[in-house]
Amino acid sequence: MTMHQDRTFLFLQGPHGPFFHRLSKMLDRAGVRTWRVGFNGGDRAFWFSFHNYIGFKGMPEDWPATFRAIVAEKRVTDIVLYGDTRPIHAEAVAAARDLGLTIHVFEEGYMRPYWVTYERDGTNGHSRLMDMTIAEMTRALEMSDLDVPEPPAHWGDMRQHVFYGALYHWFLLFRSAEYRNFRRHRELTVAKEGLLYTRRLLLMPFVSLDRIIATARIKYGGFPYHLVLMQLEHDASFQMHSPFTRMKEFIELVVDGFAKGAPRHHHLVFKAHPLENGRSPLRRIIMAVAREKGVDARVHYVRGGKLAGLLDHARTAVTVNSTAAQQVLWRGIPLKVFGKAVYNKPEFVSTLPLPDFFAQPGRPDNRAYKDYRRFLLETSQVAGGFYSARGRRHLMRQVVDMMLDEEDPYDALKSGKAAPRQPLRVVN
Repeated sequence: MTMHQDRTFLFLQGPHGPFFHRLSKMLDRAGVRTWRVGFNGGDRAFWFSFHNYIGFKGMPEDWPATFRAIVAEKRVTDIVLYGDTRPIHAEAVAAARDLGLTIHVFEEGYMRPYWVTYERDGTNGHSRLMDMTIAEMTRALEMSDLDVPEPPAHWGDMRQHVFYGALYHWFLLFRSAEYRNFRRHRELTVAKEGLLYTRRLLLMPFVSLDRIIATARIKYGGFPYHLVLMQLEHDASFQMHSPFTRMKEFIELVVDGFAKGAPRHHHLVFKAHPLENGRSPLRRIIMAVAREKGVDARVHYVRGGKLAGLLDHARTAVTVNSTAAQQVLWRGIPLKVFGKAVYNKPEFVSTLPLPDFFAQPGRPDNRAYKDYRRFLLETSQVAGGFYSARGRRHLMRQVVDMMLDEEDPYDALKSGKAAPRQPLRVVN
């Protein structure tokens, strides 16, 4: 393998937990230098090395100049980050582009929960996928004859995700005295968010029981229904890549469209995000809007959990830009979206006004979607997970070589030089 001593990777903020630290150790073994900038006690707690850690303790307005100084001093060639929209990352990405650095961006998988996303320069609404056509993807696939990997029967990231989220916010609260200038990119205070994560962790059994009861009512109700895929209101995809600022705006739009267009015997089911922690009273908002439109007897709310059981009988699905919509398209269910999304292609996402969509939706082009899905699984979607130990092991076996490649995943496939992928069934 080519040696990489001339490269230095600078890590910024990562997913909650030890993934970024483990990734840096593997890159160290590959022969590159690694550094980490931490912005709070949570960042510091999950970076277990002292020799390559830099604590940023300045004011937010000092960050762009500090970033450029670190790049010059450490001779940084690459930056690594999780999500590209939070202010400290957006500023670093802008400077990195100006300086000609390679930008490695991780995000939750477009095909989650069994894959994570790895792209260069940007993800979600900033992804190269936004400007690619299905025809371009189909031509690139002619360079490959790999089988599409199937998801494992079990991966087990959700409990770990919630646990690391709670732990990170408690470190943020109690071990951040030296980072007093740190400004969060979310509205809630650290204490409030930490309490919400902890409550979510403790209430998991009760949430599960509530979800089972609500799902059973829908499953055995015998009525046709349309499914609404909810998102976290503070999520970057919702805030940065959609026309909404509050989930209530989306709820009002959907309920109004349902009341105007759906047949009177159809129902509407709102499915909460699995990590929804109660920061916004969604059930109360949904039912208040439904009563106002006179459809409250036909509107339901389901908390968290897996999506597959509800999708099996859904007539259509609506979302802002949730990645869960990929499961909708895989089943050939009509889909309506309102925000920027990498899957928002005219071949398989409806362009009808919402009342018309609920009244008579058209089916997506399933053949086009299968080409799209295969293209993603052979490029930016990497098997594994950030939060469980076995998910990280599987991810690490593949993503380091992708990061060291001169070409990004999309160009590597187009040139016929894409690295071989391990079968997803190997999880230990």
